Amino acid sequence: MNLTQLVLASHNGGKLKELQAMLGGSVTMRSVSEFSLVEPEETGLSFVENAILKARNAARLSGLPALADDSG
Repeated sequence: MNLTQLVLASHNGGKLKELQAMLGGSVTMRSVSEFSLVEPEETGLSFVENAILKARNAARLSGLPALADDSG
């Protein structure tokens, strides 16, 4: 697993910058926008379940570890 790069399963540039600032230079955050990814349908019963769906999808399709946030 590549731990120097993470994919943020979001098209929100503000979230990307915020996470990159928190992580410093140890990890490079990459946006899901950099990949030709089809976003999953949000079928979860909660924000947490939808975030998990997004992160798993981004990780599977990009080949990188992924983070997601779904706050509604």
